[in-house]
Amino acid sequence: MEILNQSTINIRSGNVYITGELVVPANQQGLVVFSHGSGSSRFSQRNRYVAEALQQKGFATFLVDLLTVEEDYLPQNRFDISLLTVRLLDVVRYFSTTHETSFERIGLFGASTGAASALRAAAILGKHVFAVVGRGGRPDLAWDSLEMVECPTMMIVGGADTPILELNKRAMLLLRCEKELHVVPGATHLFEEPGALEEVAQVSSIWFSEHVYSQHPAYGVSR
Repeated sequence: MEILNQSTINIRSGNVYITGELVVPANQQGLVVFSHGSGSSRFSQRNRYVAEALQQKGFATFLVDLLTVEEDYLPQNRFDISLLTVRLLDVVRYFSTTHETSFERIGLFGASTGAASALRAAAILGKHVFAVVGRGGRPDLAWDSLEMVECPTMMIVGGADTPILELNKRAMLLLRCEKELHVVPGATHLFEEPGALEEVAQVSSIWFSEHVYSQHPAYGVSR
């Protein structure tokens, strides 16, 4: 895989700058923005593993810390889904209109609480987001937004992660878009079991690849 660009980018959101790591492979066919869970960061090895799998499929990836270092010291900020959603929206708008690449199609990958911000952002952006994937997601933190999500949405949950699995089953009843609940047998919340994270990466890559050239209009400059 040839990498055309790998850089650290600071994006202004309100009165602060948030930082992320952008990787752009050759012949990129879209961008996937990662929103990590509480207590994690853009250096999450699990998200980086999935990101590398997406890069192999031709997707650019942006792993971002939606909170500043100072903000992250306060645990309540990690569960402020409204704040995290605003930050995520600013990231999407930056890459669709400001960044030199002007990515035509943008997808969202959210882990744990990050899935809630991804779902809320998708509800606001409508068909300008081409797909969403959640890993061990907390859709209960975005109940009021689920019916407004328009883009294809996959939620990946460990079969042994019982409380989160039940929340995601309930979310499937509320989502009105194209949707899928993918259960990884025997996996717990962090997908630490042999082969579990590999399955997450594989099904995520397939989901994004299947929907990158869907009928949904692109967000940004068209070719």
